[in-house]
Amino acid sequence: MKAIIVKRVDSGTPDTEEIRDLARAAGYEVVAEFTQSRKEDAALQVGEGKATEIGTAVAETGAEVVIFDNELGPYQTYNLGQTFPEEAKVIDRFRLILEIFGQRARTRKAQLQVELAELRYELPRAEAKTSLAKRDERPGFMGLGEYDESREQDIKNQISNIKDELDSIARTEADRRARRRESGFDLVAMAGYTNAGKSTLMQSLAADIELGENEELHPDLDTTAEAQDRLFTTLGTTTRKMDMERRDVLLTDTVGFISDLPHWLVESFKSTLDAVYHADLVLLVVDVSEPIEEIREKLVTCHDTLYERNEAPIVTVLNKIDAVSEDELAEKVEALSALAPNPIAVSGKEQTNLVGLRGRIDDELPDWEREKLVLPMTDDTMSVVSWVHDHARVNDVSYADDEVVVDFEARPAIVEQSRAKAGELANALSA
Repeated sequence: MKAIIVKRVDSGTPDTEEIRDLARAAGYEVVAEFTQSRKEDAALQVGEGKATEIGTAVAETGAEVVIFDNELGPYQTYNLGQTFPEEAKVIDRFRLILEIFGQRARTRKAQLQVELAELRYELPRAEAKTSLAKRDERPGFMGLGEYDESREQDIKNQISNIKDELDSIARTEADRRARRRESGFDLVAMAGYTNAGKSTLMQSLAADIELGENEELHPDLDTTAEAQDRLFTTLGTTTRKMDMERRDVLLTDTVGFISDLPHWLVESFKSTLDAVYHADLVLLVVDVSEPIEEIREKLVTCHDTLYERNEAPIVTVLNKIDAVSEDELAEKVEALSALAPNPIAVSGKEQTNLVGLRGRIDDELPDWEREKLVLPMTDDTMSVVSWVHDHARVNDVSYADDEVVVDFEARPAIVEQSRAKAGELANALSA
């Protein structure tokens, strides 16, 4: 489908690279581009003369959609629809992002989040439509359909129902995270901008595992983390076991951030970000091959999102060092030191310095405790020893006539559980 890109800025030179990438990610063929540097026109977003030029280009190129990188108000969308040829659809960057999310939503949770975001996008437009209809004008924009007084309330009811279902899914996922921790896993989440290389890095860090050996304990382990050079490859989350020597770690890849997202859109996907907010450690992945100013802006966006609710330590990972020289890397590390102190530089694609990254993850995760359990020999003792093997790193097991001594290291919660199990054995013996 052919599309025309439009971007207006208050001053300076408009950069259309991201909106072009977004359009391509949605499957559009960009046939023309219009930019303008001026204050926003309340009626048309761009100036009247520019709007006329765009309308002419729509007719000449046969474009079926005009995509504004700027957010369009309901009235601007309506007025532009009246200016352009009738068959052309007018959308803004947020409607475009929702289209992409809709294409990539494969799970029930992702579909619900997309539907919630679409309803939140539609609500103010339905309110504007009501206003237009009461003024006896004909709305007819953005596919909002015919005027219906009950539509606003319908949208609000649907939003409420979807939020209830998402809350239910969130509770299920919280229970799963708790079970994973009880199983001795540390949880590491990757966050960052789209196309920072998170999925490629995840593939390099993940262990090759047989799902059949793990599906009962971890039913959503997924060996199919995608790595493609396009935006929004990762809409949902993907979790895999990391290849770590000293710990059992589950690594989760999350949806990529993007600039200038309004609060209602971020809020719609907050349950996806729960995997980040409730992790033991967050890897904030950055594409270090980008210009310094662009990296700085993206780090600020990521920090604004993460620091709102995140409690885990954050390690900045400068990815794609295979695309920069050592001097350029050193310059960028120095320039970004205030936003990204003590970062670690890697290449997920070339698998460079992944040993260093694994070491850093091990250092930053919560410390394990060393414990020596003395278990009385009963009929259930070996099942407890087996449980410790499954949930901890066992250093030594020694057997005597009437007891078993297990020397191991584990998360504090696992140590507490093992002590409780040892107490149950002792109580059973004395009963």
